[in-house]
Amino acid sequence: MSSQGEQLKAKAQKKAASSSGFSFFSSSSTKFEEAHDLYQSAANAFKMDNLHQQAGECFCLAAEMALRNDEKDDAANDFWAASKAYKKSNPELAVAALQKTIQLYKEKGRFRQAADRHKEIAAILQQEGGDLAGSLEAYEAAGDIYMNEDAAASANACYKEAAELAGTLGQYPRAVSLFERVASQSLGSALTRYGVKEHYLKAGLCWLATGDVVSTKRAVDSYCAADPSFATTREAKFLEAIADAFDAGDAEEYTAHVAEYDRLTKLDAWKTALLLTIKRSIAEEPALT
Repeated sequence: MSSQGEQLKAKAQKKAASSSGFSFFSSSSTKFEEAHDLYQSAANAFKMDNLHQQAGECFCLAAEMALRNDEKDDAANDFWAASKAYKKSNPELAVAALQKTIQLYKEKGRFRQAADRHKEIAAILQQEGGDLAGSLEAYEAAGDIYMNEDAAASANACYKEAAELAGTLGQYPRAVSLFERVASQSLGSALTRYGVKEHYLKAGLCWLATGDVVSTKRAVDSYCAADPSFATTREAKFLEAIADAFDAGDAEEYTAHVAEYDRLTKLDAWKTALLLTIKRSIAEEPALT
């Protein structure tokens, strides 16, 4: 015996198939609308039965019916519903549905919602799909749209995520650019200024991870010039100390500074991983003869 979802899907398919042409009593647009509603009902029935793949498929079919009637807002909402259903079983299809949602939102000028969906793609790729490079691109795309829409706080939140992913992936110049961008934006507000030292610290660590000590020290100087209070912080002094130890090729001194900083201010997993990468590069430096 077929489920309610299957029965409703069959009715929707039959209704859609009969939608060609025009009769005195009903137009094809009316039948597409009826098919749309039946596909939505089928999708919800499949959701009730925890059949997420089938639910996602029916939401996509509902979106196609909406597009036949040029109802782009409805189609975008259907593709978004499809992505939430697919997310539970197939992250790749969830991302594809969200990309269609974004395209439709942009066509309708709904850019803030498009940015929101880019952020959802980033989270899915990072958490469900393990695609850090794709997640980085999606977070940065979201940030760019938010910034164009004068939503600086939302933009900076995305840029911070993108910056950390860039650092994790070894894309250090890109990470530096993003962290410095967030820091610059944060300096303009009393509400966000407190976080500037953290952004500068992460940017400085990414600079040092490139192995360019001179540029690292110049960067720290530029941070102090942009925000004079940064020079007195533990973060600035830590960057200067580990840059000197790196320059001297002294892994023990470097480790001592890291341990001391961690004792006073607990290092998170991202900084710890980057600091270990930097330490390994000290050990790999050829000895001077």
